[in-house]
Amino acid sequence: MPASDPATDLPLERPSERPSERRGAARTAVVWEALRPVLAAAPDSALDVLDIGGGTGGFAVRVAEQGHRVSVVDPSPDALASLARRARELGVEVAGEQGDLSSLLEVTGPDSADVVLCHGVLEVVDDAAAALATIRTVLRPGGTLSLLLAQRHAAVVARAMAGHFPQALALLDDSAPAGRAGRRFTHDEITGLLDAAGFEVTAVHGVRVFADLVPSSLLDLEPGATAALVELEHAVSERPEYLPLATQLHLLAH
Repeated sequence: MPASDPATDLPLERPSERPSERRGAARTAVVWEALRPVLAAAPDSALDVLDIGGGTGGFAVRVAEQGHRVSVVDPSPDALASLARRARELGVEVAGEQGDLSSLLEVTGPDSADVVLCHGVLEVVDDAAAALATIRTVLRPGGTLSLLLAQRHAAVVARAMAGHFPQALALLDDSAPAGRAGRRFTHDEITGLLDAAGFEVTAVHGVRVFADLVPSSLLDLEPGATAALVELEHAVSERPEYLPLATQLHLLAH
């Protein structure tokens, strides 16, 4: 059985023999660790959880398994169909609605969520400030935003390590959207945007500090390597000196 938290029984990772899923567990473990106390905040009642851009339900279905009411808003009908199949296979209910941040209020209405998951979405919206203002309206007073986004400093390092030096140089101070990955944020940029939208940041975590640098073959072939990597990722996730190396930043805000 995978390791889990005694209070919430939320697994750190699902048992799997597939290498891709082992690598995926190493990349998402820090986020799940941060979400555990949020999801356990009301142990005797279900929370209304909204997953914006939740796609095929990688997060949403697992949250629903904890007994919460989960809705996914995503622009892709194919992704929502995959979400429905996954939820059905695992015996949980997840509501899927087609839409995006620009139509969020029409789909959900104000003050409709106790927890909002916005993972990998803010990078591709046209106006990040407006998007956060919309989320602020959807979130109930006292609710929690879980925000996961790409970090620019790590992208510079990745480009340089791949030998793409002109691209690395161009990314140093460029916050404009670039390619399919969209915009990348620094810690100061995103905390400034959250503050302007009326949020109070309560936690910041560096995600995938080492997970994207470790050779895949090591995780695939070395017994215990994934668990050791997850432990290391947890150990550095809240150390500010390692934030610039993190591929992603995860923030919790009220």
